[in-house]
Amino acid sequence: MQNRITTLFGIQYPIIQAGMIWCSGWELASAVSNAGGLGIIGAGSMYPEVLREHIQKVKRATHRPFAVNIPLLYPNIDQHIATVIEERVPIVFTSAGNPSTWTKTLQNEGILVVHVVSNEKFAKKAEDSGVDAIVAEGFEAGGHNGREETTTMVLVPQICNAVKIPVIAAGGVGTGRSMLAAIALGADGVQIGSRFVVSEESSAHPNFKKAILEAGDGNTKLSLKQLTPVRLLKNKFWEEVEQAEKNGASVEELKSLLGRARAKKGMFEGDLEDGELEIGQISGYINAIKPAADIIVEIVLEYTKALQSLKEL
Repeated sequence: MQNRITTLFGIQYPIIQAGMIWCSGWELASAVSNAGGLGIIGAGSMYPEVLREHIQKVKRATHRPFAVNIPLLYPNIDQHIATVIEERVPIVFTSAGNPSTWTKTLQNEGILVVHVVSNEKFAKKAEDSGVDAIVAEGFEAGGHNGREETTTMVLVPQICNAVKIPVIAAGGVGTGRSMLAAIALGADGVQIGSRFVVSEESSAHPNFKKAILEAGDGNTKLSLKQLTPVRLLKNKFWEEVEQAEKNGASVEELKSLLGRARAKKGMFEGDLEDGELEIGQISGYINAIKPAADIIVEIVLEYTKALQSLKEL
């Protein structure tokens, strides 16, 4: 399965594990990389010293390429940048901000830079800033999302037509068949989040994993659009947000309702009532907790089988 993404990253399969806050620490990242994909440490929930610890543990656990995801709105962004440079992280995924701010700094240190976008405008800006690849994340994705609500099926070919650099499809991808569909749309690889949240190595709380397994079709919804749109699993907190938005709550009122550490409370500490439970639409498909390596094997086998079926038509 060699293409521009596998060649760029030096990996076996064009499967990238998303850098999810509170769910993707060193254990998950190293497991995915060891299985032939690209594992990512989600730095958005980490203090600088914690990020350094996770990077060092990944380097001890795997000799294969790995990455760090850094939300550019992170308050200690300069410290995170310094850490990935000092620790010689090979690849950095950036999101939630202007990629031109740090791209050249990282690339001058020999680090590949990938930026996450949700529309064509920002894809072109990312390419102009010099990033090495782009993640095109559709409306189906869990966590923070684009305001345009453009689905992956529409977004991926649109961005592939707009830029010349490699494109990674994200949002609603979690099976070999959806991976094949993304490749058919023009993507060079896929980024998968929700499926890896419910892996054995994920640092998500067991309560959160169980809630995902029990989730059905339509159990997630994009919320908090006035702040930063985020796809959430429906629970008591989600109902409070939904009611507040129906009542015309102001931005400040929504900020007060959100409070601090709400995502940590839900995804990492397992509070299924008052926590923020970020997960994608594909959660309705997931029905088992498996090792990350088994998930990758399953995706690759299903991809190969689906591709063969198409060839036989």
